[in-house]
Amino acid sequence: MTRVMASGTVPWIPVEHRLDVILSPDLPPADGTTSAFAFVTDSLGRTLLTCVDRPGRGWDVPGGHLEAGESAAEAAVRELQEETGLRLEPPALSVFAWQRIELLRPAPAGYRYAPLTYMVMFRARLAAPGAATAPPAGSESTGAEWLPRARIMELCAHRTWLPLLERL
Repeated sequence: MTRVMASGTVPWIPVEHRLDVILSPDLPPADGTTSAFAFVTDSLGRTLLTCVDRPGRGWDVPGGHLEAGESAAEAAVRELQEETGLRLEPPALSVFAWQRIELLRPAPAGYRYAPLTYMVMFRARLAAPGAATAPPAGSESTGAEWLPRARIMELCAHRTWLPLLERL
């Protein structure tokens, strides 16, 4: 079942748009998928987040853009390892949501995305407590931590994916 959890906008899209957070066990259209993220929880109910050292990022769910020829699941596991040091295989992930971004006005010059794009959200559950982990040397991330829900609510109150936290 596909269900819209929340709708809104984000400051990093420079034109009128709509962002929908959608709960769904199915992948969105592959040709419009630009990025993938991995929500990994452990047996203690904590979620692994990364601190990305880029303006406007900070604490976030590990993830990022797909590379040429890469599936969304492959991108999610690559980004997870690059940003946290945790290595999983694509079969460990399952789709549970995505964000749909639709431009409502023509894109400005230099805007690099299509007028309709998707960001896929995967989840994985570890059967044991998550071990300490850290981003590999050279990562854009400065740290990674297993955080309880209350701490995530404090650190990530402005994140568009926050409504999905209760679905983990």
